[in-house]
Amino acid sequence: MIFHSVFLQFKSDVSLEQQDHFFLEAKKLAQIPGVQSFQCLQEISPKNPFEFGLIMQFETNALYQAYSNHPDHIHFVENIWIPSVANFQEIDYTVI
Repeated sequence: MIFHSVFLQFKSDVSLEQQDHFFLEAKKLAQIPGVQSFQCLQEISPKNPFEFGLIMQFETNALYQAYSNHPDHIHFVENIWIPSVANFQEIDYTVI
């Protein structure tokens, strides 16, 4: 199992309406084949600068790679993510 997570901070000029649109579009990623347990998260700890997160799981690395190369994911990154996100931390991990 691969756990894919990305935690983000929006650009300062991104409005609440734009944030809502971002998450509406992000939730569509859950429909890409292979994506499991997709969730949008809001940070509640003051220990890091990231405000929100997206997490999901994949049964295999092949499914994760297919997701990464899927046209809907590429569209999201190019048209929603890049215009909205100032900073992020991506963490991919497996269980040991």
